[in-house]
Amino acid sequence: MDFTKMHGLGNDFIIVDNLEGLYSPEEMAGKAPRLCHRNFGIGGDGLVLLNRSEAAAFQMQIFNPDGSEAEMCGNAIRCLGKYVWERKLIQEEAVAFETGAGVKEVLLHIEEGSVQSVRVKMGQPVMESDRVPLEGPRRKAVNEPIKVGDRKFEFTAVSMGNPHCVIFLDAVEAFPWKTWGAELENHSLFPRRTNVEFVEVLGPGEIRVKVWERGAGPTLACGTGACAATVAGVVTGRLREKVAVHLPGGTLQIHWEDRGTVFMEGPAEEVFHGEIKL
Repeated sequence: MDFTKMHGLGNDFIIVDNLEGLYSPEEMAGKAPRLCHRNFGIGGDGLVLLNRSEAAAFQMQIFNPDGSEAEMCGNAIRCLGKYVWERKLIQEEAVAFETGAGVKEVLLHIEEGSVQSVRVKMGQPVMESDRVPLEGPRRKAVNEPIKVGDRKFEFTAVSMGNPHCVIFLDAVEAFPWKTWGAELENHSLFPRRTNVEFVEVLGPGEIRVKVWERGAGPTLACGTGACAATVAGVVTGRLREKVAVHLPGGTLQIHWEDRGTVFMEGPAEEVFHGEIKL
């Protein structure tokens, strides 16, 4: 199988051109754990299929390293935007992808024949608990208490097409976020598990975020997580609508425009192309 390795701020993916339909989703879900393994496979935070679509120019289908399927991934869709333009699969500087969270529009910033950055129209955030989803009565979980083991947190729940649990901390660097991220991902409150963002506010337009991704664990960046953290910061009065989100792999620019559509902008890089025996 031919593949291309790409990353967005260190959040890395195995990109597979499946426009000819050579690989079934069931086959790829089963092979994702080995392909994403950093010792026994290619290594990556996800396996991404570029499929044909009737709803948009292409379909993005993404499988986590544990074999589960993700609805949406902001860093992966930026990578695919760069991939299709630089392989001349599109001529325009804008392209739409069908995802498990609906159709997402991508705008490419091109200089000297290469994609320098990618802006994604991420859509409107969802906070109604039955759509995130969360267990319990219908509500918006904003600064809601949650207990994990002997520890209590306050979280805000946001869906960017996939579920997020956002927790604000005074100092994120010294906090054992990996331990608590693993616990929170599988908390009974989240019927489909959840991504977890630990957020330190540096100013009204700047945050530092550590991400525990559902099905992947700690990652260097998460596009939907950056969006969710921004939305949670705005609704709790901590942030303005335009925010620089500093992740371990770099910085994303997030804009929750008039509290409607969320826009995300950041880089995408190709690392190498290869072939692997299935």
